[in-house]
Amino acid sequence: MTQGSGLTLSWEDVIWDPVAPIQTMDRRRSSVVGRPYRAAVPAAIEQMQFAVNPDVVSGAEDARAAITRFDAELSTLFDGEFAPLSAVLLRTESASSSQIENITVGAKALSLAEVGLAKFGSNAKLVQANVEAMNRALELTGPLTPDHILSVHEALMHGQDGADPGRFRDQQVWIGGTDYSPHHADFVPPQNSRIEESIRDLCAFAERTDLPLLAHAAIAHAHFETIHPFNDGNGRAGRALVHVMLRSGGATTRTTVPVSAGLLSDTDAYYEALTTYRAGDPNPIIEEFSRAAFAAVRNGQELASDLKALHDGWTDNLRARKDAVVWRVLPLLLRQPSVTSKLVQETMNVTQPAADNALRQLEEVGALSKPKTVHGEGQKRNVVWQATAVLEALDRFGERARRNPRTG
Repeated sequence: MTQGSGLTLSWEDVIWDPVAPIQTMDRRRSSVVGRPYRAAVPAAIEQMQFAVNPDVVSGAEDARAAITRFDAELSTLFDGEFAPLSAVLLRTESASSSQIENITVGAKALSLAEVGLAKFGSNAKLVQANVEAMNRALELTGPLTPDHILSVHEALMHGQDGADPGRFRDQQVWIGGTDYSPHHADFVPPQNSRIEESIRDLCAFAERTDLPLLAHAAIAHAHFETIHPFNDGNGRAGRALVHVMLRSGGATTRTTVPVSAGLLSDTDAYYEALTTYRAGDPNPIIEEFSRAAFAAVRNGQELASDLKALHDGWTDNLRARKDAVVWRVLPLLLRQPSVTSKLVQETMNVTQPAADNALRQLEEVGALSKPKTVHGEGQKRNVVWQATAVLEALDRFGERARRNPRTG
């Protein structure tokens, strides 16, 4: 990667013309109407060369190799039954990415949301939507396009009309400052009229093959955050697109390395790196993604080891015919630690007596706790079994992710 100086943002003066009529505003709000503010004008990066230090490139390549090894290791961990662990890691990435935006949910609440037992409007519902967005992102095939990005956003913000799901914003947004104008903001992204052109440029940049993969993904992410193309959900959508690039670049094939869990440990450094990128220096954001990747691999390995131990313990203690339904339900507990008889019936295509018997067998070997009655939406009563040890392992993962390595 060679020296280049074109990355630094330029700016344009824009007259503030809010949607609300001036007659409805108080003096503070009306005083800024008609006054100019400065909005960013992103550089075109499709063919740009970047000033990246050789040691930063080397670190990013080492981190990319660690991601690839992790993906390969997990592919053999459960003797071919990889799907449960893949689903767990995708969920932990989604939860961590949401937590960066201060949307926090515990493993128990999220697992209940997965079986339709979270209250409407709860953080668990928001994280569940992020899981759907991640799934959609990883299903993308072919070159990255603006429509792909809109599809991810639609899944992420579905039902949140104020976010205009699946549409680029048609108004000015800003970060920091006041809630009524962009004049004192920390950062003002480009005018909405520049979004489509900037996103097309970003998609073209994503198809380059001359950049080290993790550095490539980090720069693309920082540029996406600079464009800030949506009313809401930019951070979560932008981090989902990192995994699109890691998958398309061959770093991962079957799993989702929870990179956001690594970023979560020092969000101040992450946001500072984004600011530095906008000032023309891509090195800090690449370093942050490299650090986050190593942290994610370490944390993911520990989670995988915990779940493998639980799985093996259940297998050793379970006494049932090899063709019994319970053997098919057992790995389900790793990816879905809150289960109902109805879920087992539908997932395994078995009768209610067969599902209930399997749940009782898993309770007897300690894989499931005693069933509890939980109220779902509309106050419907549901009998739920929970794999408490799995939930505890997931919460330990979350605690490790929040631990800042720089401060201890």
